[in-house]
Amino acid sequence: MAEAVAELLERAARRGAPLEELRALRLALQAVPPAALRARLSDDHLGALFALLSVNDREQVSTCVSILERLLQALDPLYIIQNLKEELQKGLFHPDDSVKILTISQIGRIVENSDAVREILNSPELLRQIINCIGGEKIAVAKEAIKSLSRIAQTQEGLEALFVSSLLSDLKNVMATNDVVRYRVYELIVEISSVSADSLSYCANSGLISDLIGELTGDDVLVRATCIEMVTSLAHTPHGRQYLAQQGVIDKISNIIIGAESDPFSGFYLPGFVKFFGNLAIVDSPQQICERYPVFMEKVFEMAESHDPTMIGVAVDTLGILGSTVEGKQVLQKTRSRFQNLLNKIGHQAKNAPTELRLRCLDAISSLLYLPPEQQTEDLLTMTESWFTSLSSQPLELFRSISTQPFPDLHCGALRVFTAIANQPWAQKLMLNSPGFVEYIVDRSVEPDKASKDAK
Repeated sequence: MAEAVAELLERAARRGAPLEELRALRLALQAVPPAALRARLSDDHLGALFALLSVNDREQVSTCVSILERLLQALDPLYIIQNLKEELQKGLFHPDDSVKILTISQIGRIVENSDAVREILNSPELLRQIINCIGGEKIAVAKEAIKSLSRIAQTQEGLEALFVSSLLSDLKNVMATNDVVRYRVYELIVEISSVSADSLSYCANSGLISDLIGELTGDDVLVRATCIEMVTSLAHTPHGRQYLAQQGVIDKISNIIIGAESDPFSGFYLPGFVKFFGNLAIVDSPQQICERYPVFMEKVFEMAESHDPTMIGVAVDTLGILGSTVEGKQVLQKTRSRFQNLLNKIGHQAKNAPTELRLRCLDAISSLLYLPPEQQTEDLLTMTESWFTSLSSQPLELFRSISTQPFPDLHCGALRVFTAIANQPWAQKLMLNSPGFVEYIVDRSVEPDKASKDAK
């Protein structure tokens, strides 16, 4: 089979293969291992196949793309960038999306190779074209371009190339394409900034983070909703949080939440702003965040107590995140009867709300009630027991009834609540004293699928 491939490659290199021969080559390549292909390939073969991409015949282009995908995977990335740089550049300009995807995926391989990536850094024209791909209509091409540029920026040389050269102007020019492309560039900037404090410094000096924050705190409510997700990603790293605090961004977000009372369109962005503080609390200190920004906790409670399913869902998720740590649990406990009353509403929602909200309530309840064995002090055990009893007049029966419903997601969600409390003495006593409970848990024969069996 390797000989047949070699012969078909030679024909393609000599005179350009007709479509029938290209189809035969595509088929033959599937039977030849990469190592054997490598030994048969030459620059002439690859050059001829790339040249065949320039014809106005969709089937021929599609067949050649399939062939090149197989052949290029057999080659070392350093070889590809050193010998096929011009072909890669043409591929990024190609009108057919499949050719762009083929080319950008090879660039993805090249940037993962420490030797090959240097070749790209010495090719500003190729870098410029990768940047332009962010503005393409095909999301798969744009995503791969963002991924490649993010990888390039993981070295000092890459940061210099992107932010201390004319390429920064190209990045800003491509942002002007439309709103969607602008947010793609912001996504890239946040990804790069998250790598290290040094990376963040380059991005900040470019002015692009200031632009993002300007849009976040601007008057367009839909833009706010989009930008807060990216700023939340930036806050996942210690250096990102420090930067946001130093720039006064966290205070600004808090003030926007305060001002949301008088904004009839606040429903568009409030969920994202509350999630921002929820994430901030869990990676930082729940107590410090809640004490410094009391509006956050107040807004979470307001949302949870409202009649808007969207707001309730976000509030429940946030309470679950906040209550996943002991410190967060203690912050919630300080609100005393207000949180106890809220738990009763969450228990009611877990039983009666639409399925998606019921699942979110069950996940939050599991998170709130779980205590690692090493943190099971008498006070904390008393607290989780009181929370459990606040969920319903008969909480064990509530979750047992949910766990017997024929919907796998709800069924497993209720079993996760039992799992969360199963290592706490008060819960063990409750379960053992409940008629038929242990028999129900150990009987896996009635479960319809593996997830349910595993949950039990």
